[in-house]
Amino acid sequence: MILRQFLHSQPVGASYLFGCGGKAAAAVVDPIGDIAPYLEAAQATGMRILYVIDTHIHADHISAGRALAAASGADYVLFEGAQAAFPFRAVKDGDVLELGNVTATVMHTPGHTPEHITLLVTDRTRAPEPWFALTGHTLMVGDVGRTELASSAEDGARALFASVGRLKQLPDHIEVLPGAFSGSVCGRSLSGKPTSTIGFEKRFNKAFRIDDEAAFVQAMTADIPPPPPDAASNRASNAGAAR
Repeated sequence: MILRQFLHSQPVGASYLFGCGGKAAAAVVDPIGDIAPYLEAAQATGMRILYVIDTHIHADHISAGRALAAASGADYVLFEGAQAAFPFRAVKDGDVLELGNVTATVMHTPGHTPEHITLLVTDRTRAPEPWFALTGHTLMVGDVGRTELASSAEDGARALFASVGRLKQLPDHIEVLPGAFSGSVCGRSLSGKPTSTIGFEKRFNKAFRIDDEAAFVQAMTADIPPPPPDAASNRASNAGAAR
């Protein structure tokens, strides 16, 4: 297993390159900004990028996903329900992306956005079970993602509650590698520490630990952070429908 985390400050976000060094197969998740660092990291580790994955259609920044996929010859991956005006490799809940001895299993985790996915990553040379989860903006360190672009805030919160419930079923030792950290507008009480575990978040994440749906919906709709000023245009651009 090779894993590289890229932390960005403008905008605040986290991207990842991971894969199998032995089989020279990699994926990049939620790339932001200049694509050169991802290409250089793949070259330095001797891996070819097979997949570029966006966990959702972002509203807080312009994704580098399609540009990186084009430059690397990779498939650009989104959830099958994503409303995008360009071709992409559509994945559904339970699909497995193969990267040599490493696999990424798709988990549909809507709520932040309807098409949001989490990736459960397994290194079969280490164990048959997942090692970490790339949770995008569904579960972050200290909070869960704000709901956006649902038919209503309540509908988004209910979808997010169901997604949170699925993540809570993961073993406590699973590492959480989120798509944002402190300073991002996609959560309210985010930590500056950009990694955690399912077990720690179940104990100390104020939103993730709520087990009652009504209480969760109330908490998530009581103080929704305002969207970024360019949210609508960013999302339209990332969906291939810039206006």
